[in-house]
Amino acid sequence: MTEEAKVKGPASYFPSIEKKYGHPVTYWLDLLKTLDGKKHMEMVAVLKTEHGMGHGHANALVAHHLATTAKNG
Repeated sequence: MTEEAKVKGPASYFPSIEKKYGHPVTYWLDLLKTLDGKKHMEMVAVLKTEHGMGHGHANALVAHHLATTAKNG
């Protein structure tokens, strides 16, 4: 894979998130939509405490979700 084709940033975690937690990334992003209005770390805490997600994976999903909603919102 060339440098230009490598996925960077939070999305680079997506394949391992799907493999480890058994749901597609869209599942997690849809779940985060239900938490809109909460702060970044509050969303991370929900993923960690209610879904057993590790901090890095939870943080990557929340960062991607917030960046995407900021662009589209």
